[in-house]
Amino acid sequence: MVGLNKIGFGGGCHWCTEGVFQSLVGVHHVDQGWIASVGQHKTFAEAVVVTFDANLISLAVLIEIHLLTHSSEVNHSMRDKYRSAVYFFTKEQGRKASKVLENLNTKSINPIVTKAIPFGTFKLNKEDFLNYYKTRPDAPFCTTFIEPKITRLLKTHQQYVDPKRLSKSLKT
Repeated sequence: MVGLNKIGFGGGCHWCTEGVFQSLVGVHHVDQGWIASVGQHKTFAEAVVVTFDANLISLAVLIEIHLLTHSSEVNHSMRDKYRSAVYFFTKEQGRKASKVLENLNTKSINPIVTKAIPFGTFKLNKEDFLNYYKTRPDAPFCTTFIEPKITRLLKTHQQYVDPKRLSKSLKT
């Protein structure tokens, strides 16, 4: 996968997921809303579609970051709304995502519930809620839920976090 690619991620609140991926080097765009897959996953769940440059950040790193920034080891009662998934666009991308998840699962203390499943359809959120963290970084939701995730990335994946994309409180 060379050049620009798209991949979907779901697992927690789409505001949080959007904020995390918008902070990364190599991510060109994040669409925030709901993704439906097929079969048993055909209902819409909160998710994002990430457009990224594979020359700057790999699919494997994106998946690893996704697992670190949501409850990827917990099969809680809200999994219909917050499906823990990597939504792939091609069969090859699906094979790669499954392999990455399998590899990370062997390193995990608890089993990872995140699955690689086919992308089906996408519904964009209302414009008022897009770029949630970028437009209101000081909002209580952002400081309580999104900033701790980005702070964690600064400790574990600093080389992939773009300092120009951080809020003022995280730059200090």
